[in-house]
Amino acid sequence: MNILITGHHLDLTPAIRSHVESKLERITRHFDKITEIEVILSVDTLPQKEMRQRAEVNLRLKGETLHAEDSAQDLYAAIDGVIEKLDRQVLKVKGKIKDHRHDSVKRMEDTTTVGDD
Repeated sequence: MNILITGHHLDLTPAIRSHVESKLERITRHFDKITEIEVILSVDTLPQKEMRQRAEVNLRLKGETLHAEDSAQDLYAAIDGVIEKLDRQVLKVKGKIKDHRHDSVKRMEDTTTVGDD
C-alpha cells in the first residue's frame, strides 16, 4: 500500500504527517485490500481574510476509488472529519462485499417436505 501525502500552500511538518498516518491506520484496520492512499492538504484563502483548511483523500481499492473531503478552521479538525467520512465509506464497501458471499442454491438446505398420503 502506497501512501502519498501532499500539501498545497502549506508546509508539511512531521507532526502533521504522523497525525495523518496514525488516522489512516484506522482505515487500514477495517479494510486491508487498499492499494493506494492519496492525501491532499491545502489552505484556501478567502476574500474575508479567513483561512479555511481543507483535507482530501482518494482511496484506491481493487476496481474502485473512494473520495472524501472536509473543510474546517483547523487542519487537524479537517483531517479528523475526512477520516470519519472515509471510514463510513470503507465500512459500506466492506459490507457490500460480505453481502455478496451467500451460499449457492445447491448448498442450501432443502426445506420442502413431502406430505403423508
